[in-house]
Amino acid sequence: MKDIDYLKEKYYPIFKEELFDSCIPFWLEHGKDEKNGGLYTCLDRTGEIFSEDKSVWMQGRCGYTFSHVSNVFGRNEEYLSFAKSCIDFEDKHCFDTDGRMFFKVTADGKPLRKRRYWFSESFYVLAQAEYYMATGEERSLVSARRVYDMINGIFIDPSSDPFKIYPKTCPETRRFKGLSEAMILFNTSYVMRKADAERREYYAATADLCLKEIKNHYFPEMSVLLENVTEDNRYDGSTSDGRIINPGHDMECAFFLLQEALYRKDEALVTFAETIFLDAWRRGRDEKYGGILYFVDAENKPVEAYEHDMKLWWVHNECMNAALLLLYATGKSVYAEIFDEVASYSLSHFSDREYGEWFGYLRRDGIPTEPPCKGCSFKGPFHVLRNLAAMLNIFDGKPGLI
Repeated sequence: MKDIDYLKEKYYPIFKEELFDSCIPFWLEHGKDEKNGGLYTCLDRTGEIFSEDKSVWMQGRCGYTFSHVSNVFGRNEEYLSFAKSCIDFEDKHCFDTDGRMFFKVTADGKPLRKRRYWFSESFYVLAQAEYYMATGEERSLVSARRVYDMINGIFIDPSSDPFKIYPKTCPETRRFKGLSEAMILFNTSYVMRKADAERREYYAATADLCLKEIKNHYFPEMSVLLENVTEDNRYDGSTSDGRIINPGHDMECAFFLLQEALYRKDEALVTFAETIFLDAWRRGRDEKYGGILYFVDAENKPVEAYEHDMKLWWVHNECMNAALLLLYATGKSVYAEIFDEVASYSLSHFSDREYGEWFGYLRRDGIPTEPPCKGCSFKGPFHVLRNLAAMLNIFDGKPGLI
């Protein structure tokens, strides 16, 4: 029977090499913008830039990740310098006059696109909070608090959003609530609680609200955590949007729930995290080709998203991370089996031993899309690096360090 010691012996040295000898060097060599500051993410297989436009998400995610790795594995000035460059670029270029952030800007910071949701802001908070924990620079904590308070206010009362384009659907016709907002704020609150002990109760109260909202998306009679529910928390199976399941999101959510459960010593929350994870695994596992599908339908009807049967890097990262933490928390061998299966698939299909880092997008049969890329507006130095670090921490018996 496989257990955590067996998996550590098998994977710990591989994951450590992937993190420190493959993924981190790839972004340090190819992603830095030495002229304007910040991070380029649109990189091909070899690291060549194919677009200089910058994802604002990834500026924050990179600032968080490199600060976090420095915090966990020993202070590294090169990592912190890269993180600061991304954070400084955001402060200088990525905020609109209404206090909200852009989604994409040019290489030198001119705005290109802005989106309804506040994910750019969430990743900015994560970056500032983690950088504060690394350096003690008070202004980073002040910035994290300011933007956290704004997005928390929008979560509680969407009408307070200065951007004024919530919700994304026409309310007079149909209004759905998405899982992502509650899930991301739940994790952001977890990190802020570590960084800002003075306001611990405030973040805990927001986490409670997020947890309540996450539970509104779970339907036990269907064994499913849905991406979208109606405004009054009902299942609407008459439309594809109402039936959509994102197994990767569900597994990521299970990981965040389990972190919180371990912090609170809440066995019922551990069980809820297990349930969400196993439901997502059963629905998302591709028994024909291996790996995990991107989207599936709650009623096994056709999925409208054309990329629904692709294999994405982050989905497999989140599955491994959640399975390993569930194994640590429960000792149940089913999670060792799932982890081993997905880790083997990921290392043999996503990891690029020739040029470094991981491919982002595979076809259903596991072949990288052509031409393959290592980064884009949605893929940067985040999921692979963050989850490799998290899994090394779990193997070391330190699961709370993400």
